[in-house]
Amino acid sequence: MSADRGGFGWFLIGLGVGAAVGVLYAPKSGQETREELASSAREKSEYVREQSRKAAEKVSDITDRGRDQLNEYVDRGKDAVDRGRAQWNQYVDRGRQVVSDHVSKVSDAVEEGKRAYNSTASGDDAERISSAVEAGHEAYRTT
Repeated sequence: MSADRGGFGWFLIGLGVGAAVGVLYAPKSGQETREELASSAREKSEYVREQSRKAAEKVSDITDRGRDQLNEYVDRGKDAVDRGRAQWNQYVDRGRQVVSDHVSKVSDAVEEGKRAYNSTASGDDAERISSAVEAGHEAYRTT
C-alpha cells in the first residue's frame, strides 16, 4: 500500500506541473486570435497583390521586348526588300542600256552594209538586197 501512496503523490505532482505548463502555453483569448487571423489574412492578401503586380510588370516587359524585337525584324525585312528592289532596278536599267547599245550598233552596221552594197551592186540587185536587209532590220527591232 505504501507503493500506491508514492505513485499517487507523483501523479499529483505531474498534474500540477502539467497545469502550470498548460497555463504558460495556453492559446490566446478569442479576440486576440481573431485579430491575429485577420492580420495574417491582410498580410497574405497584400503579398498576393504584390506578387500579381510584379507578374504583370514582367509580362508587360516581356511583351514590350517581344514587340521591339518583332519590329526590328520587320524593319530588317523591309530594308532587305528595298535593297533587292533597288538592285533589281539596276539590273533592269543596265539590261535596257545594253540592248539599246546593241540596237544602235546593229542599226549602224546595217546602214554601213547598205551603203557598201549600194556602192558595189547593180541597181536592181541593190534594191532587192536593200529591202531584204531593211526587212531583217525591222524584224530585229520588233523582237
